[in-house]
Amino acid sequence: MADEENEQPERGRGRHKDGNSHVVLGPRDVLNGTLKIEGDMTVRGKVDGEIHTSGDIAVENSATVKAQLEGNNVMVQGNVTGNVVARGRLTLAGTGSLHGDVKIAKLSVEDGATLNGNVSMTPTVHGGAGPRQEPKEGEAQKEGQG
Repeated sequence: MADEENEQPERGRGRHKDGNSHVVLGPRDVLNGTLKIEGDMTVRGKVDGEIHTSGDIAVENSATVKAQLEGNNVMVQGNVTGNVVARGRLTLAGTGSLHGDVKIAKLSVEDGATLNGNVSMTPTVHGGAGPRQEPKEGEAQKEGQG
């Protein structure tokens, strides 16, 4: 019987081979508050607060997010209001709308996407609470050049 219980995955939650979680917030689900995850997060519902992941965040078309987001790669297909930290790549799909400041390493914006806010791009991105890393010698760029 114990084996049968272990075979049934939790609703909206799975495990990767490396032991990290994949959490899915369904289209009728609502999250108010702060969520910290060792793994990936897919948002199809509504979020008001903060999401911090060690993995990737996907905000799907049906999602409405009023939150600070922090993850490796962040994909926005729905509506996000809040600041975003992507240690890897921020991707704004053609259906995506982001209103907030972003700290990113890489940026992809598809035709039709909306981005209103300040963009800060550095090769190494730390979370909002972490210390800011100064560029190494030879990597310094003047603000406003682009």
